[in-house]
Amino acid sequence: MIDPKKIEQIARQVQESMPKGVREFGEDVEKKIRQVLQAQLTRLDLVNREEFDVQTQVLLRTREKLALLEQRLTELEGKLNTAPATKPADE
Repeated sequence: MIDPKKIEQIARQVQESMPKGVREFGEDVEKKIRQVLQAQLTRLDLVNREEFDVQTQVLLRTREKLALLEQRLTELEGKLNTAPATKPADE
């Protein structure tokens, strides 16, 4: 979820950058800006930094495991290709 303090900070910055006449509405304008920001940010498919870092670590571990499995597969294929061919039991 998005940090409410960040939303308040952005809303305050937007309100402060507005013309003086609009700014005089004060809290009402800031509250409305905060509501609009929250609604729009909620619509976005965002994750917080902690979730992102966790998924990054999962991906790194998965890549390491994949590399090990690829190496093992290559070794097994090499052994299979160098093994002497056995004659069928029929002959």
